Amino acid sequence: MHWRRLRGVLPNSRYAAGMPDQSSSHAVTVERQRLRFAAGHFATFADELEPIHGHNYDVFVEVVGPLTDESWVIDFSLLKRLTREVCETLDHKFLLQMDSRALTITDDDTHYVIQYRDEHAYRLPKHDVAALPIDNSTAERLSQYIAGKLTESLEVTGPPSLARLRVGVEEMPGQAAWFETDL
Repeated sequence: MHWRRLRGVLPNSRYAAGMPDQSSSHAVTVERQRLRFAAGHFATFADELEPIHGHNYDVFVEVVGPLTDESWVIDFSLLKRLTREVCETLDHKFLLQMDSRALTITDDDTHYVIQYRDEHAYRLPKHDVAALPIDNSTAERLSQYIAGKLTESLEVTGPPSLARLRVGVEEMPGQAAWFETDL
C-alpha cells in the first residue's frame, strides 16, 4: 500500500507523519536457499537410542530490531552468509552430542568411540563428525546451537541495535523446532 493512502487511513499515526514509532520494531527472515545441511545423528530418549539416520535440515533465521540509519534491520546478505557458515560446519557430518549423559564418548587422534550402555558401540572418524556442545542431537538443541553461533558472529559483524534472534531447524516438512534469545 502506498504511504500516502496509508496516511489517509491513519491520519494521527506517527507512521503516517513519517515518524518512526520508538515502541515498535522490525523483523527480517532468511531461510532455505542454501541455508540447509544434510547430517546423520542419533538421539537418546529415556531408555532408548535411535538408530543412526539422517535428515536434510532447513534453517530459518529471524532477527528483530529497530531500523538502522539505512532503514534496514540487518543486511540480508550478511545474515545469510553468517547462517550459511554455520550450516557448512554441520553439512555431511555426524552430529555428536558431546554433553550427553546417556553416551560414553572417548577419542584418540583420529576417531571418536561412542558407547551406549553395553548395547551399541560406534567408531567414527573425527573428520566426519561435528562434535557439538549439546546434550542431545534433537532439532531443539540444534536450533539453540545455531542461535549461539549466530549470536557470536552478530556481536562482531552485525548492527549493535539488534534485539532478538529466532532460529528454526526443520528436520522434514512440517516438523521444526525453534529457539529464541535476546541479543
